[in-house]
Amino acid sequence: MATAGAPRRFCRCACFCSENLYVARYGLHVRFRDEQQLRRDYGPILRSRGCVSPKDFQQLLEELEQEVKRRQRLGQESASRRALIASSYRAARPEIYSSLQDEALAPNFLAAVEYSTSPGADLRGLLQRLETVSEEHRIYRLPVFTAPFCQALLQELEHFEQSDMPKGRPNTMNNYGVLLHELGLDEPLVTPLRERFLQPLMALLYPDCGGGWLDSHRAFVVKYAPGQDRELGCHYDNAELTINVALGKAFTGGALYFGGLFQAPSALTKPLEVEHVVGQGILHRGGQLHGARPLGIGERWNLVVWLRASAVRNRLCPMCCRKPDLVDDEGFGDGFTREEPPTVDVCALT
Repeated sequence: MATAGAPRRFCRCACFCSENLYVARYGLHVRFRDEQQLRRDYGPILRSRGCVSPKDFQQLLEELEQEVKRRQRLGQESASRRALIASSYRAARPEIYSSLQDEALAPNFLAAVEYSTSPGADLRGLLQRLETVSEEHRIYRLPVFTAPFCQALLQELEHFEQSDMPKGRPNTMNNYGVLLHELGLDEPLVTPLRERFLQPLMALLYPDCGGGWLDSHRAFVVKYAPGQDRELGCHYDNAELTINVALGKAFTGGALYFGGLFQAPSALTKPLEVEHVVGQGILHRGGQLHGARPLGIGERWNLVVWLRASAVRNRLCPMCCRKPDLVDDEGFGDGFTREEPPTVDVCALT
């Protein structure tokens, strides 16, 4: 397993500013370099999805150019937001910012982690302590947080949402939610969750995907509500592994659906639907194609943690499927490092 050491400088891949740009109106991720390339690579599929007139295409070009500029500024703007929040924001639930305690975690979660760190622990024994949602897709579920902790975290997130503090988008597909590193919750909440609790589980569940070598993450909360985001298109995550925890509130609909790994042909032929259970986390491989069905009524808030292993991604960027072209970045960046990784078998197409 990875061990703590001196702080490292993390990077992103240069493809971040040109690959996997999401166009919600047409439900499409595109590579974008210039107008000629866009017409050549995506002209037919764009027309089939309603991008027909010159005005449609010009509007799309402008949106993509704006998105590229946004991504280029992202690191600097995120650091500025974080500094302002740290100096000016008054928390509603300050105890949330204390180091993560066992009392916040569900007893079944603690039991699974305790087993995973015990001598002789193996996959078969761990699977007896969690729910296997899909053996084929290697999707699992188990309680993570207690109900009181979910409620306290939600109260803090809503308080921040209603404040006049600047807010960044959680990711390129969701418009509503919170970046936890900007709010100051990476160090007290997410980092110990990854290092102390998730890594022992992931090392047994996903050893071939870097589960024992997790050394960074990106964590955010997404919100679905009437008049805001209601669903999420099919995609895969910029992560080796993902945990998605339902925090609340009361809602109907919004189930996750899963296909195969993004590299596999016909990966969404028979999607698997998984309902959210408040307090429980769904574990899956980052490369698993997935999305969210439309929300019915109510509000749905989910904590999503993209778990990254530089030992895996330094060899192949999951977004452009090439050896990463490294660019220094803020914080954990996109989880790449300039060091030579140890030998880890990459995630198999199973």
